[in-house]
Amino acid sequence: MTSAELATWRSLLDTTEELRRLLGTELQETSLSPADYQVLLALTEVHGKRMRSSELARTIDWERSRLSHHLGRMERRRLIRRDDCAIDSRGSEVSLTAEGARVFRRATAPHMRSIKRHFASALTPEQFMALAGILSSLQNHLHPYLVAQAEGGRR
Repeated sequence: MTSAELATWRSLLDTTEELRRLLGTELQETSLSPADYQVLLALTEVHGKRMRSSELARTIDWERSRLSHHLGRMERRRLIRRDDCAIDSRGSEVSLTAEGARVFRRATAPHMRSIKRHFASALTPEQFMALAGILSSLQNHLHPYLVAQAEGGRR
């Protein structure tokens, strides 16, 4: 790598970490952690507001043990509910509760304002288009590696 490429890579890492930290701090003012928000977002986006815990772990790219511990904390706060899976007794289904939906809705507007203030407002429409193209190129480049990795993990 050239020194300019390495500096750009480092800037990407630093900037995304700074954004995560800043957005996470502001999100916690709504009583949700970034991890809570990620779980609740996944549940709100799925039909029926419920999914198997193994599918949820894949969707948010977490290890099952991390998810299980976090779901326990969320369940105690009544944000989600876990039930035995009707189809397969080995798994569980995670459901969004009315309280979880209420807390998520209340947190979403301030969180979107934070994203706008700290991310979107810094870019011009042309920069957004360029960034979208860059991210698409990276995703297309990474896709074969991720597929191979996932297939290797199933063997």
